[in-house]
This record gives sequence, C-alpha cells and structure tokens, in this order.
Amino acid sequence: MSLDIIKSDLIQYFIIYKPQIFYLIETFVKIGILYGAVMTLAGVLTVGERKLSALMQDRVGPNRAYILGFTLWGLFHVVADGIKMIMKEDFMPKNANKILFTLAPIISLVPILFVFAFIPFGNYINIFGYTARFEIIDSNLSVFLIFAFSSLAVYGAFLAGFTSGNNWGLLGSIRAQAQMISYEVVMVLSILPVIMIYSSPSLSGIISAQGENISGFVPKWGIILQPLSFLIFFTAALVESKRAPFDVVEGESEIIGYFVEHSSMRFAGFMFGEYIEIVLFSMLISIFFFGGWQVPYLSDSGFTLGNISIPVNHYIKVILELLSISVKTVVFSCIFIFIRWTLPRFRYDHITKLCWKYLMPISVLNLVVTAFFVRAF
Repeated sequence: MSLDIIKSDLIQYFIIYKPQIFYLIETFVKIGILYGAVMTLAGVLTVGERKLSALMQDRVGPNRAYILGFTLWGLFHVVADGIKMIMKEDFMPKNANKILFTLAPIISLVPILFVFAFIPFGNYINIFGYTARFEIIDSNLSVFLIFAFSSLAVYGAFLAGFTSGNNWGLLGSIRAQAQMISYEVVMVLSILPVIMIYSSPSLSGIISAQGENISGFVPKWGIILQPLSFLIFFTAALVESKRAPFDVVEGESEIIGYFVEHSSMRFAGFMFGEYIEIVLFSMLISIFFFGGWQVPYLSDSGFTLGNISIPVNHYIKVILELLSISVKTVVFSCIFIFIRWTLPRFRYDHITKLCWKYLMPISVLNLVVTAFFVRAF
C-alpha cells in the first residue's frame, strides 16, 4: 500500500469523523478548564479561610511555609497541607466495615464533582467558525439533575460514621443525615419559584433569561425578582455544606463528628469536599440569583443601554463573561467564610426547628404566591 493511499484514507477518515473528533477535544478542554479552576479555588480556600479569619481577629495567619525563602502570602501552605495528609498514617479502626469505610469519602466527594459537569461557566466562544459552549453537559433538566446527584453525598456522610464502629461518629452521621435531607427539601422548594419565573428547568435557560432588563434598565436577576428565595437558598446552602453556624455534625466540643476515625487522605477527602461544596453553592447562587456569566447590559453586539451602544470584540466579551461568574463565585465563597467566623454554632434542635417550622412554610407560601402571579400575569 503506497503512502499516498494511506494519506488519502486518513483524510477521508478525518472528514467523516471530524465533528466527533472536535467534540472530544472540546469536551476535554472544558473539563480541564472547569475542574482545574474549581480544584484550584478549593485548595486556595483552605488557606484563604485561615487568612480571612486572621484578618477578622487581627492576626497574621499562616505564613511559615516557604520555598527558597519566599512565603507567597502563605499560599505554600496548600502544598504543605497536601504533603501532610499524604504522609499521615492511614488508620483503619478494628470494628470498621473496611469496604464501606474506605468508600465513604469517595461517595461523599464524587457526586459533588460530577455536578459541575452541568454548570455553564460561560456563554460560548467562536474559534475559526467553530462554536463551543462553556458547558460540559447541556441538559434541559440540569437543575433537577444537579439536586439529584448532589443529594447522593448524604450517603457518604452517613456511612463514614455508621461504618467506623465509633459511637460518636455514628451520632455525627445521624445528625448529618437528618440535617442534609431536611434542608435539601427546602433548597429545592426555594428554587422552584425561580424556575417558574424564567420558565426553564435548565441552568443555561435561567442565565439567558436574566440577560433581559426590567423597564430597559434594571437587570432581570433572580435577587431582584425572588429575594426571599435567595435568603432561603443561601441558608440551606450553608447547612448543606455543614458550615458554621450549622456544623453540629462535627461539633468539636460535643461529638467531634462523623469522620472522627478517618485519617490521612480519607480525612482529606471530607475536608476538601467541604470546600468544593462551597465553590459549588457559590456558583449556583451566582447562577440562580446574580445572572451567572451575564454582565449587565452586555450582549453579542456590545454594551447597550437605551440609545447608547458600545461595540465589544467577541473575545473580550468572552473574557468578561468568564470573569463575571468567577468574581461572583469568589465573593460568595468569601461570604461563606465570613459567616463561619462571625456566628456561633446553633443547637441541633434549633437547626431542625428553623427548617421545619420556619423555612419550610415560608418556602411553600413563596411557591404558591409565585405560581399565582405567574399564572395571573
């Protein structure tokens, strides 16, 4: 077989499978960009939390880890923490169920990571006539799929304490299960009015609808149309991420928590999962209530406000949209941290009472009122 025939066959093969090849390349690039950014931000938050708490308490914060004399404002502590987790003894309790005990951190972390595949972190980019959207999996039911998959993380928290053979861990896992399941119901109820208003169960559809303006000036963001849903969702997100003041599942002064017997990288799975949840809920808050990647008054033609129009290059527009959702995510991640170091821990009965006696009725009432106005007007 001559070289020309082989070359011709390769060209024909490329022409036939060109869309599939481009789709695979596009998917791998998007996975690298999104998950690289998420994992980096979650890692930085582990040091950022200690830095922000030090700032609030008039302390210096972590600054001892250095390489070649440079501390880089304490960022090397991320590397130091990773090395410490890897080098610690991987302890297995005598009475633990070895298989489920090992799987618990994985079950707790993997569903949260998978959910990011449904999140649109930008609009689209046009490269030499090829259009790529900044979303790994595009689904018309992405909102419900996100809550369905993220709810699986409760099994990891429960199994961690239940299979450890430790009574304190068991108590923490029971608390975690009851707390997370309760507030998942409230969280979904708080988002249903948003879905009604924007007439879409898709995250991309919700973001696109928020690109419109009310009376030609005010952005049609969820925080303006559904401020009550925002407050309920934000509270439920704090509880779901098991952050203070709702951290009774790992209260050091009471039960230590559901992962009391987990060490080394098993413990790192739970700790890192908590920070990844912060990033996830920060992105969801920015998408549902603050326009996601939308920049006010910015469209494909540029900035437009009334009769004023300023053209913007397509690639500059793409950068601005990526920066928009990135900044919003970082801001809400910092707010999560500020709240932890501001409010005291709730009592467990207070947490359940807040859910079932207050947030649940308010969520249902908000849903009914929203449905009435959407149907009437």
